[in-house]
Amino acid sequence: MSTDSQRVAVSFSAAVPNDIAVTPVRTADEKKLFIQFQYDMYKGHTLFVPPLLLEREDFLNPKKNPWFDHGRVEFFLARKAGQIVGRVAASEDPRYNEFHGTRVGAFGLFECIDDVNVARALLDAANAWCRSRGLTQVMGPASFNSNQEFGLLVEGTELPPYLMMPYNHGYYAKLIEGAGFAKAKDLWAWEIDVRKPVPEKIERVAEKIRAREGVLVRQANMKDFANEVRMIKEIYNQAWEKNWGFVPMTDREFDQMAKDLKMIVEPSLALFAYVKGETLPVAFSLTLPDMNHAFKAANGRLTRFGFLPVGLSKLLWAKSRIKSGRLVILGTRPGFRKRGLDSILMLDTVNNARKLGWWGGEIGWTLEDNDMVNRAIELFGCKKYKTYRVYEKQLVTDVPMKN
Repeated sequence: MSTDSQRVAVSFSAAVPNDIAVTPVRTADEKKLFIQFQYDMYKGHTLFVPPLLLEREDFLNPKKNPWFDHGRVEFFLARKAGQIVGRVAASEDPRYNEFHGTRVGAFGLFECIDDVNVARALLDAANAWCRSRGLTQVMGPASFNSNQEFGLLVEGTELPPYLMMPYNHGYYAKLIEGAGFAKAKDLWAWEIDVRKPVPEKIERVAEKIRAREGVLVRQANMKDFANEVRMIKEIYNQAWEKNWGFVPMTDREFDQMAKDLKMIVEPSLALFAYVKGETLPVAFSLTLPDMNHAFKAANGRLTRFGFLPVGLSKLLWAKSRIKSGRLVILGTRPGFRKRGLDSILMLDTVNNARKLGWWGGEIGWTLEDNDMVNRAIELFGCKKYKTYRVYEKQLVTDVPMKN
């Protein structure tokens, strides 16, 4: 189901076997099949966490996902002998291209049987759609940019995913590379055990900086949530502005994300850091409970049996038993970096998580070549344990870019 006002004719750059057909999603029923295929691909899989069906429907709904205010996307289904065997989305984010001065499209929401011909046909369709819009490069998986689902899990498929992190079959890397894509960048995830003491030197240095800089750390005030979100938004869009793959969120995107996360935020793990002489926070970190435990219990649906919300009751029961989380954001304003604020926020996060009775969780993701950040995480005793890969492919096109 294209979100373009004028649909683009797609032609394949390579021959597709006669028994494979790739077609764009055009009807509401096909959109349902597109969403359902992910659940079918992981049926009985012990590690996959089924996303809530309502969330997936909203995510792909232009009326409910603010990304569609500026983004463009086309969804494709692959059929072999009449059976659905794969899906992919091709997208364009004009804000990303304006921010980076590029002409890049993306593929995402990729799911496929273990068949390189099917994968090639799907990705050729995504490439052709991007080429028709005058784009010169395709990257992914990205659904639809780095603020959402980003990267392919290439190391760690034997481990369960944390909240808001993708999971995929291990053979997907072979399929994507077989379609001519090459590595653009690796993203790393780190495991942390808060039951272990923080290295004494790290704690000593962090407390010394706290005293010297007059650092005050406070937790989020959920009674003033709108104002807290405004300050987080400012830090977020400044802290990562020079990072590879980053694109600033619009106000609507950020507000929607905050609304979605409000119910699961643990205030003692949403921390603002101030330094002496500054009235506004200069750094922020957010660690979220790993709601994947709860989502897995609900099995993707908040179903009802009579008057009993069965899926919801399972979700809430599982939420109360969560003992781990994911550090999602830790950012510092320009001008206040390299002053140890990240170490202070990390230290306070570890101590607060320990007070909650957590065992630990995940930090990530980080860019593989962000040596300063990765070294700081290692010094805390964390272990790199997963790798997500973003791929790219150059396109040959003489088609002018569409608006």
